[in-house]
Amino acid sequence: MALPEFSMRQLLEAGVHYGHQTQRWNPRMGEYIYGDRNGIHILDLTQTVPMLDAALKVVRDTVAKNGRILFVGTKRQAQKPVAEAAEKCAQYYMNHRWLGGTLTNWQTVSKSIQRLKHIDEVLSAGGEGLTKKERLMMERDQAKLQASLGGIREMGGTPDLLFVIDVGKEDLAILEAQKLGIPVVGVVDTNCSPKGVDYVIPGNDDAARAIALYCDLVARAALDGMSAQMGAAGVDLGALVDAPAEEAAAEA
Repeated sequence: MALPEFSMRQLLEAGVHYGHQTQRWNPRMGEYIYGDRNGIHILDLTQTVPMLDAALKVVRDTVAKNGRILFVGTKRQAQKPVAEAAEKCAQYYMNHRWLGGTLTNWQTVSKSIQRLKHIDEVLSAGGEGLTKKERLMMERDQAKLQASLGGIREMGGTPDLLFVIDVGKEDLAILEAQKLGIPVVGVVDTNCSPKGVDYVIPGNDDAARAIALYCDLVARAALDGMSAQMGAAGVDLGALVDAPAEEAAAEA
């Protein structure tokens, strides 16, 4: 495997270059703006391409060193692609609502995760000994905790890197990462400030196609890091791929 490749044409087709209305711009993004068209700022993709490439390298290198990546995207159009991309590369995500203290107060969050696991165990065993009312309340708790913490239940500690869609909406997550010295990769639109983002990806953070593209590229970079990590550990990736076929042949 190798770092995922992408072209400027792909970025254009996904609408990555479209910013916000000119009156809603943040002056700190001025250096990344190419111009405007019909009252909409246009981002300079000749800058986005190398910056996105640098961000993907950081993702790959983090996973190659056995690091954990937390995908953050709680806006409606980001929820599904963020969850799918994180699951595809065996990483973690928060796509419902950022809970204050998720990173800075990890001990408290861990207790809530333990409660979720306990409820799962009780209910999967049939909820014996519970009244109908107790069972209903437990199911409600389970749904609430799963929505908030399902994507980080197996994280086991604070992440080594954050990947954020819409740094304006996820400002709390970025502040917490800053406090703990956790680097942030973030898609920054023309109406946001890049402050606190270590690896800026200047781009549209609203278009569904653009969000899907970022998430897919980051997931593929993480998978590349995973194969590098396994290779360094002496795992024969070719053997892993061939094994099922060989076993099937042996059975036949």
